[in-house]
Amino acid sequence: MKSVMKCVLSNLQGKVMKSIVLLVIGMLFSASIQAEEIQGPAPDFTLKSRSGENIKLSELRGDVVMINFWASWCAPCRQEMPLLEDMYKKYNDLGFTLLGINVEEDSSKAGELLREIPVTFPVLYDTTNKVTKLYNVVAMPSTVIVDRDGNMRYLHRGYLPGYEEEYVKQIKTLIRE
Repeated sequence: MKSVMKCVLSNLQGKVMKSIVLLVIGMLFSASIQAEEIQGPAPDFTLKSRSGENIKLSELRGDVVMINFWASWCAPCRQEMPLLEDMYKKYNDLGFTLLGINVEEDSSKAGELLREIPVTFPVLYDTTNKVTKLYNVVAMPSTVIVDRDGNMRYLHRGYLPGYEEEYVKQIKTLIRE
């Protein structure tokens, strides 16, 4: 019985240690996913939208544009999607647009998610990941906010509750410029 208890305690200690290590790694990772200010022209691209039309980023010059890279398998993307929709509806008439770029090879998975979480902002499909690579996307979701002149201004990697408040501040700042 003592050996069984020792074994159980040893396993629990191992699991607790693994949990602590994973928690610390998660905290470090999420701390590095803060928004950062960036500079330079936003790389231009043209992608097919879910409505079938091609959308070219440079044709949106004059608007503040949020480019949000997402995937249907990404839990934070799912959590963020309704909040992005709210921002789009609120600020669209003020010269703001949002492009949701799905990064999956199979766009039918995106369609399934969009039936579950409907949005009105343009959703584009990057099935070959050309645009994803062009923007050096390394985390899901990733969001780039572009000013009216076509310059990248903010980059957000990942999503945690509360990031949308930072998005709104940045969008309002750029709309006023």
